[in-house]
Amino acid sequence: MSNNLDVDWDKIVKKYPEANFLQSPKYGLMNELLGCKVVQKDFDGKAYVLMIVRNAKRGRYLEIPCGPLMDWSKDKLVDEIFEKIIETARTEKCVFVRMRPQLLMSDKNMAILKKRGLEKSPMHLAAEHTVMISLTKSEEELLADMRRQTRYEVRRADKLGLKVQKDNSEAIFKEFHKIQAETAKRQNFVPPSLEVLLAEKKAFGDDIAIYKALTSEDQPVAYGLIIKSGTEADYYEAASTELNRKLPGAYALLWQAMKDLKNEGYERFNLWGIAPAGQPNHRYAGVTTFKTGFGGEVLEFVPAHDLVISKIRYLKNLTVETMRKKRRHL
Repeated sequence: MSNNLDVDWDKIVKKYPEANFLQSPKYGLMNELLGCKVVQKDFDGKAYVLMIVRNAKRGRYLEIPCGPLMDWSKDKLVDEIFEKIIETARTEKCVFVRMRPQLLMSDKNMAILKKRGLEKSPMHLAAEHTVMISLTKSEEELLADMRRQTRYEVRRADKLGLKVQKDNSEAIFKEFHKIQAETAKRQNFVPPSLEVLLAEKKAFGDDIAIYKALTSEDQPVAYGLIIKSGTEADYYEAASTELNRKLPGAYALLWQAMKDLKNEGYERFNLWGIAPAGQPNHRYAGVTTFKTGFGGEVLEFVPAHDLVISKIRYLKNLTVETMRKKRRHL
């Protein structure tokens, strides 16, 4: 890592169970492989933060996804960590800091951020609304928690002979990239590049895999990219073929992933991104019914916030991103 810290990620996860892969050293490595500078700090066991320096045309900024990790109820500690973050941003000549802490949405938590001078960001950073499934339950309980239609589709997949394979070879990542590009055209979203996918593969190693649902004749139906870190696994990316319109491939895939992850000892499965309530035009609106059908708990985290370092230069960024948000229906 950039500052040569020997971070014990397992120890950090035990102290901060809300942590996910976006604060992990492996995510830092992935960003370094893509040419970004990564700053990783462990404050004598009192807090931990992974920061990524993003070079954007609209202004260089410091990104903190799902962090920093600390006890947010301790005012003095929070102030101390924010001072260090601002110091890092200035050292790296950043226009602003963008963060989306692992804090559940509440007036109290929003007040904590406002007190430190943070402003709500025009763009999101990591999934703010998600479905979290507890894998500590039995398979019977997991099935019982599903919506009736979801349970029906899971069983229909079995009757139709659909099968699910797991792979993390370079070939499957390239196949996934091709299918996801086709999916993105149909569903109007911006997919990650092959360069990003291969960097994820290299950085996460055995902790990343692509699940693939196929017909009994080996025709691909659905794909899901899953990243594991600490006690959590994340359904981070997805893709599908036209066959998924009439076959329950995605249902078979998620159910198999849930069973596998449970058997591997993971405690929770983050389905990573649903639409906020009352936003039918949101880019995640189409998958919300699908994901919520698997049961679990719908969680809302505080939205992304910006800490402005250079006010004049930040105004340019604010204008560009506000327009982009409207264009993408975010």
